[in-house]
Amino acid sequence: MKTKTYILFLFLWSVHFTYSQKITDTIPQLDLYKIALINQTDSYITFPTDIGNIEPLMFEANVNPSFIVRERKDSKLMAVLTAQIIIRMYNEKSFPVRTPSYIPQVTFYYVANKKEALNCLVLFGKLAHHSNGQDGNFYNDENVINLQTGNFATNFMEFGFLKTAYSNRLKAIKTIKSSIEIHPKSWMLQELKGKYSGLRWHNSFTSYKFPLTNSNSEKANFSLKAETTLMLDNYKDLNLFDFDRFNTSLTFYYHPKFLEDIGLFVQFYHGMDYYNIYFERQISVIRFGLMTEILRF
Repeated sequence: MKTKTYILFLFLWSVHFTYSQKITDTIPQLDLYKIALINQTDSYITFPTDIGNIEPLMFEANVNPSFIVRERKDSKLMAVLTAQIIIRMYNEKSFPVRTPSYIPQVTFYYVANKKEALNCLVLFGKLAHHSNGQDGNFYNDENVINLQTGNFATNFMEFGFLKTAYSNRLKAIKTIKSSIEIHPKSWMLQELKGKYSGLRWHNSFTSYKFPLTNSNSEKANFSLKAETTLMLDNYKDLNLFDFDRFNTSLTFYYHPKFLEDIGLFVQFYHGMDYYNIYFERQISVIRFGLMTEILRF
């Protein structure tokens, strides 16, 4: 009787182990490289159909290639070099492209804790420069900010963490990010002091949803990203919880089967205009476009 019980126990244990291993093998795998890509800004191009209080555009494009520096694939420490450029082409005569945003940056990532393959805590730090490539006077003759050729430049650092988790029931990878962005006063133009926020608190939530069938080399069916930024310093003499201190965005991305490396996205954004010297404007816009699928599992 004891022998039969022992054999039954071994059989049940082997079935459980095989089933658990099968589940582990089929769920998407997440390493430091992919966590870093989740944190990097997506490359995209918009359609000329923006809805909101922004000038008519032919497109806005974000070009954001990433170059990885690491010792080996399983390294706990990694650097990402990015030469980010944001371009707006205006729907005007000659379709001008005015004062692109140049945001070269280097970001360091470190795996602080990894309980499971998809349950990680990653710390990161970033050094970045933001300018518009112009050298004209910041103000024009009417003492108004010179949007055409005015010089805009600042340097900043950002420190924060990324926490990832996976839902077997929903087949979704979830990432929470929180960070502080600091623009020291000596790192920005004199004209920007008091007008351009030098202390910002960023928070974001990202979810990548996968098909409910097998998941070998799957791509996410869709992703959802919600982001908020709060300006914390003495910014335009606003009260701490003044609505103008908040930037918010919600982006929905869908990858149809008939497209290989790109998908469709719709985004709502409200807050400070992030396009370099246009920072004094508050915009609310809904945009549609194409986004590259840099994240593969």
